[in-house]
Amino acid sequence: MLRRRTVLNSAIAALATPVLAPAISRAQGRSVLKFIPQSDLALLDPVQTTGLVTRNHGAMVFDTLYGLDAGFVPQPQMAAGHRVEDDGRTWLITLRDGLTFHDGTPVLARDVAASIDRWSRIDALGQTLRARADEIVAASDTVLRIRLKQPFPQLPFALGKASATCFIMPERLARTDVATQVSEIVGSGPFRFLPGERMAGQRAVYEKFARYVPRAEPPSFMAGGKVVKVDRVEWHTIPDASTAAAALQSGEMDWWEQPIPDLLPVLKRNRNIAVEVKDKGGYLGMIRFNQLHPPFDNPAIRRAFLAGINQADYMIATMGSDTSLWKDRVGFFTPGSPLANEAGLEALTAPRSLDRVKQALAEAGYKGEKVVFIVPSDLPALNAMSEITADLFRRVGINLDYQALDWGTVLPRLSSRNAPDKGGWSVWCNYLPGIVAVNPAGNSFMRGIGQRGPVGWPSSERLEALRDSFLEATDPAEQRRIAAEMQRQAFQDLPYIPTGFYYQPTAYRTSLRNIVEGFPMFWGVEKG
Repeated sequence: MLRRRTVLNSAIAALATPVLAPAISRAQGRSVLKFIPQSDLALLDPVQTTGLVTRNHGAMVFDTLYGLDAGFVPQPQMAAGHRVEDDGRTWLITLRDGLTFHDGTPVLARDVAASIDRWSRIDALGQTLRARADEIVAASDTVLRIRLKQPFPQLPFALGKASATCFIMPERLARTDVATQVSEIVGSGPFRFLPGERMAGQRAVYEKFARYVPRAEPPSFMAGGKVVKVDRVEWHTIPDASTAAAALQSGEMDWWEQPIPDLLPVLKRNRNIAVEVKDKGGYLGMIRFNQLHPPFDNPAIRRAFLAGINQADYMIATMGSDTSLWKDRVGFFTPGSPLANEAGLEALTAPRSLDRVKQALAEAGYKGEKVVFIVPSDLPALNAMSEITADLFRRVGINLDYQALDWGTVLPRLSSRNAPDKGGWSVWCNYLPGIVAVNPAGNSFMRGIGQRGPVGWPSSERLEALRDSFLEATDPAEQRRIAAEMQRQAFQDLPYIPTGFYYQPTAYRTSLRNIVEGFPMFWGVEKG
């Protein structure tokens, strides 16, 4: 097993010295919040990627029709409310008063309809809604009408989920083909994006949108009142962990989204820094295969690796030895959630054996095909999981082409359906938010819809049939039964291999107060 990556002594020593490179200007004024994101904001259009950095950016700029609260229950957000008629087949959703886009135009129901149309062409759960809808149209300027072929009780969840989110944009932008990035980043959310101040690879800047009208309720994750209490938020990309930690310690930065585990003890000793787990949903690690091309179009070859996966190795590499921050013995549902179960887990909990992996690969017909492994080396968690996976691959005889790249290069390449030797890829390590995996309705990575699904493109008629049954089930016991059967089937088809579950602490200056629980959100935060 690979030893967990460590930070060099010289890098830790750098925490005590001023940051010299890259040069970072000090915040001017108390209402400027300076934030270090997990990686560069490489793609601005939140419909075109499931990347979490782009999702976080989207949540600042855009708003949603519904939003999940801290209990992961969808609540009206841009919606004032809704009325359900025709035995659940017609939804009439009324917009709140005062909704305005950043370009000064009012938010109308036709903007919402166009935004849902664009999002539903690419999102897996959106495609389900699209297939079940006879129409999604503006009944008036303030009322959206959705007529369904059959009841779809998951509708508010679909329109408010917190990953691959249905953000609302002006109709003129929402009419952009999903293969083309929108020409402007204009939403109606609590912050305006400032394109003139963006420096690719270095900085993204947002300012408070003065005309935003928040809801009256207290903030709760993506629901409630998004009251902005800072004038400006600057995202500064700092790939080097020691430089990021030094900037936080010196006060040049206010908040570091994902400090690496090696530096957590150092940060905790600083009385001006708080280290907390804000995102209680956590993250589930995965190995994601490209199932369009050999060798991973063969499910037997994918299954062969199960006997060699030790989730504890992955979690130690990712989060260190503090077991309060991670869990192994994890399947396809978020640990502790109502649908979490142990069906099929013996594939990962039986004794581990590299010899069994080698034998299974031979029996499955692996013939030494080159495996192109793309690795975003500037994302520490993914880099750590990739190193463990690469070590396994090499030890069982995989012909490995390990390509360590930056996230800005990996992200567009993931969309390529080309063969691995023609600019495509074979495998990569990823993680998905635990809030996505609390039920199969929103976990697009568990889908089996081939090229209509997210990168990796697995196909499984059985998984899809079970998911349809889940969407129609209303009894919790029946939902749990179906979820267990889905997990058992997933261990056969392997849309991905689960590598464990972990909590990612965040670190921030104690001058910040009232940070909302969840992924980084900037409404409600005060700096003083």
